[in-house]
Amino acid sequence: MPFARIDLAQGKTSEYRATVADVVYQGIVGVLKAPDGDRFMVIGEHKPDNFVYDPNFLDIKRTPDLIIIQVTSTVGNTKEQKVAFFRQIADELNRRLSVRREDVFISLVFVDREDWSFGNGEPW
Repeated sequence: MPFARIDLAQGKTSEYRATVADVVYQGIVGVLKAPDGDRFMVIGEHKPDNFVYDPNFLDIKRTPDLIIIQVTSTVGNTKEQKVAFFRQIADELNRRLSVRREDVFISLVFVDREDWSFGNGEPW
């Protein structure tokens, strides 16, 4: 059960945001092996003064087109799957939206099944 937060600068079209969500979802299902239909995402758009990042951290040149993606999921993915996920997302955003690979920031957060409630106040 992954949950994705996608944050980006304000001003992108609804088609752009939908494509970003599709790319992330395809990576979650195709690489991280979540079940098809497990699509829970929030996309946040931010004014420049509320979208804070270092444009040169680790000598990676970032632009205002930066996309920050955080995926929370249950433990179980291998290091190889995680690396493949990072690469697929960066490659597909570049291919489909011309997003520079340098402008794709991804964080994976893994939690236990007991940390989820899908509704009704009941744990997973």
